[in-house]
Amino acid sequence: MNTQGNDTLVSVDGVEKIFHRGAEEIHVLSNLQLRVPSGEFLALMGPSGSGKSTLLNLIGGLDRPTRGTVSVAGERLDQLSDHRLAAWRARHVGFVFQLYNLMPMLTAERNVELPLLLTHLSKAERSQHVKAALAMVGLSHRERHYPRTLSGGEQQRVGIARGIVTDPTLLLCDEPTGDLDRKAGDEILNLLQGLNREHGKTIIMVTHDPHASARAARTVHLDKGQLSNEPVK
Repeated sequence: MNTQGNDTLVSVDGVEKIFHRGAEEIHVLSNLQLRVPSGEFLALMGPSGSGKSTLLNLIGGLDRPTRGTVSVAGERLDQLSDHRLAAWRARHVGFVFQLYNLMPMLTAERNVELPLLLTHLSKAERSQHVKAALAMVGLSHRERHYPRTLSGGEQQRVGIARGIVTDPTLLLCDEPTGDLDRKAGDEILNLLQGLNREHGKTIIMVTHDPHASARAARTVHLDKGQLSNEPVK
């Protein structure tokens, strides 16, 4: 049952995340609270090692909190079995990574198709989805190209197409411009803004770059396991 407000897509309540290094406990997140409304473009900033990617992984169902609850669209991720969590993730979350994570032996269209292989779509239906996603990022003319023949910005566009090909509820971006020059980075940020404003995609973007975070509708800052709307000093 969805106990959240109708406008809240992501709800993080009292979340703690502890990692163990031998006998040492490393407290990465501490009693963390976060609400992300549906349709928001949120930037998450903070110093290196502050837990930004850890939080993103918890929201995306790639990891589980030590304590607390994580809910997306009313689904308690911390209560799902591994099998159900994997199925939920495949349907509801698109991921965009800093280093693209493309398969070098596959063309752009085959890289974009990969998440669809976990669905029950036919080959023809998968092809339609792939073409639509590549068109959305402006790469229809590069669909048969391999990653090595694409620029960094084009590779990241393929990564974004792969992230949106399933029409996910939530798009999670981990330093999506971190490996790009300013011009290519701006093109990626323009694309993310378009996905948010024109297609209503809810986006959470981890970034260390104030230039990138300025494109988001809201920025929160993570430091010492806590979130704030104020910049970290």
